[in-house]
Amino acid sequence: MTIIGWNGKLRSAEEAVIPVWDHGFLYGMTLFETMRTYNGRPYLLEHHLDRLHDACDDLGIILRVQSDEMFIHIRDVMHANGLNEAYIRLTVSAGEQGFGLPTDNYVHPIVMVLTKPLPPLPEELYKTGRPLQLLTTKRNSPESIIRYKSGHYMNNILAKRELMTYPSAKLGAEGLMLNEHGYVTEGIVSNVFAIVDNTLITPAIDTGLLPGITRARVIELACAQGLTIKEGRFGWEMLLQAAEVFVTTSVQEIVPVTTLWSDANTEIKIGAGQIGAITQQLLAAYRRETACWLD
Repeated sequence: MTIIGWNGKLRSAEEAVIPVWDHGFLYGMTLFETMRTYNGRPYLLEHHLDRLHDACDDLGIILRVQSDEMFIHIRDVMHANGLNEAYIRLTVSAGEQGFGLPTDNYVHPIVMVLTKPLPPLPEELYKTGRPLQLLTTKRNSPESIIRYKSGHYMNNILAKRELMTYPSAKLGAEGLMLNEHGYVTEGIVSNVFAIVDNTLITPAIDTGLLPGITRARVIELACAQGLTIKEGRFGWEMLLQAAEVFVTTSVQEIVPVTTLWSDANTEIKIGAGQIGAITQQLLAAYRRETACWLD
């Protein structure tokens, strides 16, 4: 039996039911954060909660979660499911507000914690990398000034369905979406970085990407190591010129990209088909930091 966290309590998945009048169900008013644990501790939990709180404030969802209380709750959900390490999804559904578009704040949101085992992450992935497939599915525009990590995932699902039609999907490819202006935004579930002329470049937030927590941490680590960083607008052609490309996610950390696929048949090698020196440098710095959580 799967146990989930439900407003701070433990419930079976069968008992946890969203009311039909909940605006998460009716109007897509949901937010979520995904993270992973190291030594049973959710990495960068405070940063995830800060992003969640900012989005809740903008959407009129009255919620404040203390990081120490959430850590204990996540730990309890993990233990109830027999997990020492976990992939965690923290979800907030706005709550009931009748039938029709609201004008008042949501004062009774539902807070859920879902856990599952971490996916297998073979070390070979971090040496030989994965492909990045250019998609025709465009990244939709954010609902607000910046993109929220919301449950409105139709765009990502359509992109994933397109990705599965390409041969590169069988090689473990991530899909890359451009925005309506042709600028690189992000992967289906990742942020994208490249090394061009010894500069670390990544799409700017105003391209419509999700401001990833791992993305922000990698930029901080790069600054600490004296790397030149540029956030801006660029197209697919910039990636084709890159010496190195990598993607970031909270669960997979920093994964090198060693081939770019422009369509179903065109494959372009990046570097020597192995993780590049700067990507390796950043991955090592990231793992030194997460290793401290394993002590």
